[in-house]
Amino acid sequence: MVDRTLNFILDGAYFKSLSSGRTDAMVSAESAYFELFLKAPIDNFTEFLELFNTNLPQDIRALSIREVDAEFNIINHSKVKEYLYLFTCGEKCHPFCAPIMTTILEDLNIDIMKQGAKLFEGENYLKTYCYKPTDHGIYSREILTCELVENTIYSANYFPKKTYLLRVRGKGFMRNQIRLMMGTLIDLGKNKLSLDDIRTSLLPNSTIKMSYIAPASGLILNKIEFEN
Repeated sequence: MVDRTLNFILDGAYFKSLSSGRTDAMVSAESAYFELFLKAPIDNFTEFLELFNTNLPQDIRALSIREVDAEFNIINHSKVKEYLYLFTCGEKCHPFCAPIMTTILEDLNIDIMKQGAKLFEGENYLKTYCYKPTDHGIYSREILTCELVENTIYSANYFPKKTYLLRVRGKGFMRNQIRLMMGTLIDLGKNKLSLDDIRTSLLPNSTIKMSYIAPASGLILNKIEFEN
């Protein structure tokens, strides 16, 4: 939709866009970036941004625009991404929750899930948390922050009384990695897995397979921090 809007407001002039990363269908984003390549400069950034927003669909809003030098590449430039996973448990929620929150009908042991989340912090072997991994991938990855906390960010009058967030920060994530991590924590909260199972899954050359991919609708790309 972004490229379609750009093509319209640029009236068919040449452009190329690169996004800072893809997300799965049904994943929300509080913040995302893309890099726009043009043959002619933009005369007025304020007017361009206003025109862009006027023609974007209602579920996308452009917040700012700035010029970068020719050396900048949004894909390769060093950055940290923060994802949130919003969920609740123990009851059927209002249908309006469905687009941004996952509901687990069973009760979950939230305390042990909090302990399990901290196990992901640091550098670990994460092959089991990659969807359809190959034998040639790089699976030793560092997670800067992984914590499960009570949600104080999102609220609505139709939300249940208690909701929770998994917060994960890192420089690079593999396909379905956050959703596999969340699925593992849900299974931990259901007592289908133990903390030792998670510890073992993070060891070099672990052959443990975590198969539960949590629904996409609870996942939110919260922010991207570019370095330098």
